[in-house]
Amino acid sequence: MKAEIITIGDEILIGQIVDTNSQWIGVALNKIGVSVYQITSIQDDEQHILNALKEAQERADIVIITGGLGPTKDDITKKTIATYFNDTEFIEYPEVVEHIKALFQKINHPFKEVQRYQAQLPSKATYLKNQYGTAPGMWFYENDTVFVSLPGVPYEMKGLMTNEVLPRIQQQFKLPFISHKTIMTYGQGESVIAERIAEVEDNLPKHIKLAYLPSFGKVRLRLSGTGDDKEILEKELQEKISEIQHLISDVIVGVEDGDSIEKRVGELLIQQQKTLATAESITGGSIASTLVSVPGASTYFKGSFVSYSAVAKKSMLGISENTIEKFTVVSKEVAEEMAIAARNKLNTDYAIAVTGNAGPTTDKTDKTVGIVFIALATKTNVIVEEFNFGQPREKVINRTVNKSLEILQKEIIKNS
Repeated sequence: MKAEIITIGDEILIGQIVDTNSQWIGVALNKIGVSVYQITSIQDDEQHILNALKEAQERADIVIITGGLGPTKDDITKKTIATYFNDTEFIEYPEVVEHIKALFQKINHPFKEVQRYQAQLPSKATYLKNQYGTAPGMWFYENDTVFVSLPGVPYEMKGLMTNEVLPRIQQQFKLPFISHKTIMTYGQGESVIAERIAEVEDNLPKHIKLAYLPSFGKVRLRLSGTGDDKEILEKELQEKISEIQHLISDVIVGVEDGDSIEKRVGELLIQQQKTLATAESITGGSIASTLVSVPGASTYFKGSFVSYSAVAKKSMLGISENTIEKFTVVSKEVAEEMAIAARNKLNTDYAIAVTGNAGPTTDKTDKTVGIVFIALATKTNVIVEEFNFGQPREKVINRTVNKSLEILQKEIIKNS
């Protein structure tokens, strides 16, 4: 079962807003066994919309359209879809009019006649109730293809998809089962991992695919399977995961998208009843931000010192002026003192400290852009490692965050 998503709106094409709707719809459809074949963004132009609908009907069983359902003149989706279906009759739904009036009354906004247009739908459309907004959704079925038109406002679209569209699709079609399992890895590149698991990849059955999803310092391995029997498919996927884990267990931090390294670190700290602090220069608080993105982080994360300047390093952490003058702020010695100070000040079991040059300039240091020192202090020792993360600035910062958590994770596991 294939679906196509069409987003309508000049604001998407000129970069004024980001199309998050397609991503959300794609996930929602996939969960019920519908594969998204293509995503298309087009202008608010009648001929463009007509062409997109015709092309989508040739490729897909289900076409989901978002955007262009407002009451103003630039919202032409409804009229254009009616044209596509040769539907010249519009029907006004009194319940929609009353719903719009009730919404406006809640915000003390007068109902205007222009709003009545939103209650008028093509006669071939099945009305889909929009609980959170004024524009109803529309469901069409033509030549074995379902067309669904939804408002572009994300929370309205999500409500309609959840309450109206997904249940109807499941009722109308016999759907296969689709499952994705994602293995999270850190510390090795895509090509190295591919070489290590080549035997597993070469022997995958046709209904199971492996995708490599690399980003700064990490690679996600996504196994996707399709089948009619859920239990058999899940068993097959688990077997393949076990085979991969056997080959690259040293770089795996978890399975499924939720098992990020920050989540895994948090779980380990909770299990061992340990605590953590950070002292950040180059990353400006990004390590702390990553850690606290995990619910319940306050159990183990006690705080961070964002000592971005030499003055802050001295005043907040008590870093020796002699150390800074002798070795510069980007040095093994400064990173070590930062980690020790952070751990002592917040009385934690572990403390991460980072200092380096993200670029484009190197300020008053003798280290090139991309050089980073990461220190990890425990109650018994301090580990300091030097890295060259290259350029550009964003890459250096992201790799510093990931590598810091990777070093921490390995140390926690070693001490368990």
